[in-house]
Amino acid sequence: MSNPFSRYLLSWYQQNKRDLPWRHTTDPYKVWLSEIILQQTRVAQGMPYYEKFVANFPTVFDLAAADEQQVLRLWQGLGYYSRARNLHSCAKMVVEEYGGEFPETAAELQKLKGIGEYTAAAIASFCFKEAAPVLDGNVFRVVARYFGLDHNIADAKSKKAFYEVLHEVIDREHPDQFNQAIMEFGALHCTPAKPMCMYCDLREDCYAAQHQKQQELPVKIKKLKIRKRNFQYLVFISGDQVFMKERGAKDIWQGLHDFYLLEADQFDPKAHFNQTQLAAASLQHESAPYKHILTHQRIEAQFFVISIHDESAFGPMLEGMQSYRFEELTDIPKPKLIDNYLNEVFFSLDL
Repeated sequence: MSNPFSRYLLSWYQQNKRDLPWRHTTDPYKVWLSEIILQQTRVAQGMPYYEKFVANFPTVFDLAAADEQQVLRLWQGLGYYSRARNLHSCAKMVVEEYGGEFPETAAELQKLKGIGEYTAAAIASFCFKEAAPVLDGNVFRVVARYFGLDHNIADAKSKKAFYEVLHEVIDREHPDQFNQAIMEFGALHCTPAKPMCMYCDLREDCYAAQHQKQQELPVKIKKLKIRKRNFQYLVFISGDQVFMKERGAKDIWQGLHDFYLLEADQFDPKAHFNQTQLAAASLQHESAPYKHILTHQRIEAQFFVISIHDESAFGPMLEGMQSYRFEELTDIPKPKLIDNYLNEVFFSLDL
C-alpha cells in the first residue's frame, strides 16, 4: 500500500511529466545511455547527444565495437570526458562479460564501469521494477525539505539517512514511476530557488514549508579547491596543415586533441625559441585571452598561430604531434575550449 507522499508524487507525475524519449522504453541500454549523458548535464543540453548516440550506436554491441575516438567526437561539448570513456568501457564489459545483456539488479549493475549507486538504481527500477531508490540532487532537495532532514548532503555519510527515508516511502508496486516522479518533482516543482509551495498539496505536511526553511534545506557545505591555470597554445601550421596532439592520462581532456601547450603566464617567442627556430617561423596571429571554467579548475588560455617554414628546426617540439589539413579539424575530438577557438577565430583567419 502506498503512502500519501508517494501517492501524491505519482499523481503529480502523471499530470506534469515531460515527454522524454528515454521514458518510452524499458531497454536498459537506452536508459543507461540517458542516465550517463544527463550526469552533470541539463536535459535540454543532453537530449541531442542522446539522439546522436542512439542513431550512431543503436545497440550496446554497436557502441562496444566503436572506436574510442568516434565516441569522444560524439561526446564533444558535454564535458567530463571520463564519462565518455567509461561509457565505452562499460559497453565492452556488457558485451564481453554479460553477453550483451545488462544485469537486472542494482547490486550487479554497480559492478560495471562508470555505474554508481544512482545510475544502478535508476536502471534497476526503470527497467526491472526493483524497489531501489534513486538519490540525486533533486531527490536530496525534496526529501530534505519535506521530511526536515538537515544532514549535510556534501558528506557521503549523510546518504544513509536519506536512503532510510526513501526505502520507507518508495512505492513497491511502481518503483519506476516513483523514482521518475520524485526526480521530476524536484526538477520542475520543488526547485532550488523558487519552489512552488503555494500550489503544492504536500505543503501542510512539508517541514520546510511549515517552518519557512525552503532556502535552508537541503544543507550543503562543501569546500571546493579551485586550481587556476594559464595555457599558452602554440598553433603550429605548415602550409594548409596544423599540428595537434592527443592528450594523455592524469590530466583533463584525456584522449582529446589540442595544440602544443606551454603552461606559463605568458608566451614570448624570444624566450621560448632558439635562433634557428626564430628564423624558421613567423607569428601569424595572437588571440585575445579565453577563459574556460571547469568544476575544479579555472583556465585562462591564449592562442598563437605560428607558421613554420622549416619543420626540422622544430623537430623536438613537434615530436608526438600529428598534422591535419584545416578541413579535417572539425572531425577530430577536442575540448570545448579548442573547438570555440577554431570556430570563433582560426577558421576566419587568412592563413
